[in-house]
Amino acid sequence: MALRKQDRGQRDGAADRMTFGPGETIDLGTVPTAPPPRGLPPGGERGARERLDRGAKALKKYQDVQMAHGTYGLVVLFEGMDASGKDEAIADALAHLDPRGCEFKHFKTMTAKEAKHDFLWRAAVTMPARGQIGIFNRSYYEQVMGERVHPERLDEQDLPPEAKGDDVWERRCAQINDFERYLTENGIHVLKFFLHVSKEEQRQRLLERIAAPETAWQFSKADIKNRALWDEYRAAFGQAMTLTNTALAPWHVIPADRPWTARAAVAAVIAERLGSFHDGYPEPSEDEAKELEEAREALESDAL
Repeated sequence: MALRKQDRGQRDGAADRMTFGPGETIDLGTVPTAPPPRGLPPGGERGARERLDRGAKALKKYQDVQMAHGTYGLVVLFEGMDASGKDEAIADALAHLDPRGCEFKHFKTMTAKEAKHDFLWRAAVTMPARGQIGIFNRSYYEQVMGERVHPERLDEQDLPPEAKGDDVWERRCAQINDFERYLTENGIHVLKFFLHVSKEEQRQRLLERIAAPETAWQFSKADIKNRALWDEYRAAFGQAMTLTNTALAPWHVIPADRPWTARAAVAAVIAERLGSFHDGYPEPSEDEAKELEEAREALESDAL
């Protein structure tokens, strides 16, 4: 279903974000991990922080309107290499959201129960209702990205022969496209971010994570193992995004080496999408207006 306003979030050529046309190859090796100087907001990091704060506050306003209507839901999912800033983007860009209107899901290794279901099941059961925002730290895309790099994980899922094969990744991506189209046609829109960080920036962030007591506990040996497969992961991400970059649910690739600029871009894109759903708060129906007037009169006559 068409949005009521132009989705200003999809702006090809914006320096702090990139989108691609459906069918266009997404080669992450050719995509910058930091916006050029001309793409930075005035004031450097301070300017980016101010822009982030404005975007986060706009999100709160648009979310309130979304909750009042209860017509559209929004899934906001984040993918990226380890240490690309997914946690921080969620914490900072979405800091002002009303928790009553949010559902959060962190996609970790599949549980035994999840592995017994189809690969989209754990996402389907956590989808937000209309009027709500679902926030996914990683997502069902792990089953066409991470598992493509580690195909042995398929053997742990007891899949039937028809759910495997050489073309399993292409078939899964096609099923994701069907799933996202189904969601959108039922009022649940999907907003997809890939936080694009360089290998050197990841190295620096992992070193900082290890050195600080407040973040050392988050470190995993898997971070180093996955880093050794950098090229394989980057290729898997690019191939999956190319196959699932649709007009209804395009990918937003965010250069993430400069974290505050990246977070500001994320907040702006989400605010633009939420703001496109409605022009303002819903007008009360005739019966609702009558009830409100009766309530006002009752409260005024009850004054002490």
